[in-house]
Order: sequence, then C-alpha cells, then structure tokens
Amino acid sequence: MLRRTLDSLTRSADTAWDRLQDWRVNPNPIASIAINKRPLHLPWGGGNQWLNQIVRFLRATGYSVQFQLGPRVDCILIADPKRSSTTTFGLEDIQAHRHHYPNVVCIHRINDNDQHRDAGRDVLQAKAHALADYTIFISNWVREYYAARWFDPAKPHTVILNGADASVFHSSGGLEWTPGSPLRLVTHHWSNNWNKGFAVYQEIDRLIAAGRLPETELWVIGRWPDTIQWKAAKTFGPTTGAQLTCLLRNCHVYVTASRWEAGGMHVIEGVQCGLPLLYHLDGGGIVEVARQVGIGFHDDIHAAILTVRARYAELRQAALHHAYSGEQMCCEYQRVIEHALGLKRTRRRGVALSVTPDQ
Repeated sequence: MLRRTLDSLTRSADTAWDRLQDWRVNPNPIASIAINKRPLHLPWGGGNQWLNQIVRFLRATGYSVQFQLGPRVDCILIADPKRSSTTTFGLEDIQAHRHHYPNVVCIHRINDNDQHRDAGRDVLQAKAHALADYTIFISNWVREYYAARWFDPAKPHTVILNGADASVFHSSGGLEWTPGSPLRLVTHHWSNNWNKGFAVYQEIDRLIAAGRLPETELWVIGRWPDTIQWKAAKTFGPTTGAQLTCLLRNCHVYVTASRWEAGGMHVIEGVQCGLPLLYHLDGGGIVEVARQVGIGFHDDIHAAILTVRARYAELRQAALHHAYSGEQMCCEYQRVIEHALGLKRTRRRGVALSVTPDQ
C-alpha cells in the first residue's frame, strides 16, 4: 500500500514538473500532444532515441508535449502499447479518454514485431491500432509484415524511416580507411536479444582471433548475452550521445546482423557517421536503408567483409550521400500530426472523414 502511494506521488510530481517545463517553453502552444512514453536521457534502445528527438522537435516548433492524458490534449501519440516502467498511460486509459473526449485524434507508431522480439507484440499492436485514426510504420517491411496479419492498407497510414540526431551523429572528423591499415568494424546494441545478430558478431570475433581476417578489428558497444566470451573484440559498455558518436567515428564499417527488425536506429547512427554497412539480408526494415550503402550477407560473413574492404571508397561515398537525418524524420511526423489536427477540426464541424493512405 505504501509503495503504491509513493509511486502515485512520484508520478504526480513528474507530471507537474513536465507540465511546468512544457509551459515555460510554449505558454501558448499550437496544440497539445500526449505521448504515452517518457523519454530517458541515458543509453537505451532506438525507440528512446526517436522519442527524445520528437519531443525536442515538437516543443521547438510550438507544440506542447506531455506524457499524461488530460482535457486539453488535442492529439495522442502511441509510442509503445506495452506497459513498462517508461510508459505513462496504457491502451485502456486511451480508450476511456476517447470516450469522454471523442474529438481527440490518435496516431499509432509501429516499431516492433513478434518475429524480432518477444511474443505478444503483434497482438498489442493490433489492439493499439484499433484505437488509432492514423498509423505510422517505421519501414515498408514492417507495414507488409502487419498487412499479412491484420492491417488493412486502405486505412490511413504512412511510412517514416528512422533518423538520428544530426547534431550528434555526423561524419565530420571521422576516420576514413586507407588500404594497408586495419579495417575496423563496429556494432552497438542496447538489447542483448540474440536476434540482434550476436552469433554473427561471435563468428567475426572467431575469424579475427584465428587469423583468418588479418588487418581487421571488431569493436562491440553496449550489451550482449552473458554467455558470450569475446576472443579478440574490443568492447565498450552502453553509451549514447557524443561519447557513442566518438566511438563510431573512430571506426570504418558498421556491421549489423540483426534479424527481422522493424527499422533499427543503430544502423542509421552508423550511416550518419559516414560508415558503410555490412548487413544481414534477413534484417527486415534495416535492408531498406542498408542496400544503398552496404554489402548484404546470409551465411558467409567472411566473404562480405572482403567485399566491403574492396569496395570501401565507393560505399563510403554512398553512406555520406544517403544519410537520412532525424530532422527529416521529425518534419515528416509533424506533417502527420498537422494532418491529424485537421481531422480533429473536421470532426468538430461534424463533417465525415475522408482520408487516403500515405498522404
């Protein structure tokens, strides 16, 4: 009982502080957006990196952003339908809120699936989708994944690829590999899920330790399964921001063996730092970004590394050219929110909605 009371008081204090900070930034906001997940300012997953960016961007462009529901909310953004320590309200709360405030519009961002993560995500996403007026998928691959299960592509939706904060993740000052020097591969993950590709990273580590990849290094940043004992890799704990960028820019090629991923922020951060990619062809949404700037593989990572070494100069130029920034991403989210707010005004006038996909 005491623990529940303390938790309630903590949430109330957090909410009051959020609203005070939000009011100081935008005392007369364009509109109020409620996001059901609170951003963390520490190393975490790619969803948290997206969340930090979108909150900063919306506040900087005149919107109020809060993490609780209230009578003045104009638009709800579902960042995660799964209850966790960082979600601030759930699907039942949204359903009850929309019963009292039927004009509030709801946008649902879909960024995961059962095939990559733990079972139950697909069902939760379907429940969240039932509450939403508009759906944002973070890749075409994950849209097709859910279209094969329950999503109707005729419903209002769009695809917005992930982008990283370009003020942090950029290629300026980065190393450029020259033939004859060690080629440094790097990967970084907050999750220690084996589907992030750790079996492949172990194989690279084994090939280097066995002398089969001379003049090649592997850096592993973040977390990994406890059973892994690295042989030659240089390892770093979880990090974010400028410290992470410094590590990435001191490498030459980013490797991701992540499987069936909806989108993946880690590869975006690597590409924005000017790194060509080595990527698994079963990477899901990752492939949509990676195929323009890297070398894909299935089973033969050894051959893929030799190929990326031979084509490094060409692939680095492609990475520098195709880097997709967080600012681009945020602008596209703002466009969808503005469209959603237009739906709200239409509802208030009592006009029937007419929305086409991908607008």
